[in-house]
Amino acid sequence: MNEVLKVKDLSFTYNSAQTLKDVNFVVNKGDFLGIIGENGAGKSTLMKLITKSLKYDTGEITIFGEKIEAFASWDRIGYLSQKVTSFNLSFPATVEEIVGANLYKKVGLFKRIKREHRQMISEALQKVGMYGYEKRMIGELSGGQQQRVFIARMIVNEPEVLLLDEPTVGIDAKSQEIILSLVKRFNEENGVTVLIISHDMQAIEQYCHRVLVMTNKSLSERTIKTEIFKERKILRYKPY
Repeated sequence: MNEVLKVKDLSFTYNSAQTLKDVNFVVNKGDFLGIIGENGAGKSTLMKLITKSLKYDTGEITIFGEKIEAFASWDRIGYLSQKVTSFNLSFPATVEEIVGANLYKKVGLFKRIKREHRQMISEALQKVGMYGYEKRMIGELSGGQQQRVFIARMIVNEPEVLLLDEPTVGIDAKSQEIILSLVKRFNEENGVTVLIISHDMQAIEQYCHRVLVMTNKSLSERTIKTEIFKERKILRYKPY
């Protein structure tokens, strides 16, 4: 099946104000799809609905052909939220523990990780250029390094789909480029499907195959990515 994610006639209301109305789009296997829009347009709300952090009012979301309400194979999905940038740096956890926490289905709750799990962690860290940092405390790392650790956590289960909500917010330009290049490599070399929300219009144009623009509580696709730049004033776009 080529269709990985389908959002149909999706609407959502928050505090009596409609945030999303009749949103429709499809993500196919191997896509690198970007979503942009003005601040407060509902992009992150849409991501929360897709990951079941919020419950939509009407419409339908299917993942791998299965309605999201019944979908249970979340180890096939890698998710990176905005909240990782506000992670408590004093939290007493090593890089290995942070990445290994996403192996709970394989390890089991309240059980110690085994050699095979440590190998999986090391391989994930190697992919993001953080091999050798396993025993370092997460709070000792720079913002860009921390984000790469969280990406390693996201990919340690070798997911088929990556969902990223503003993955480069709050980190330096060099780290931004490293992270987006990593995601691009997963997409091109491993066939991983990517859905990314970003305020960085240049990154969206450079890395994404398809672009959706969120305006008026809904989405529209831009087949020619340079059109996005012509619409800056229409979007009243304000970077963070």
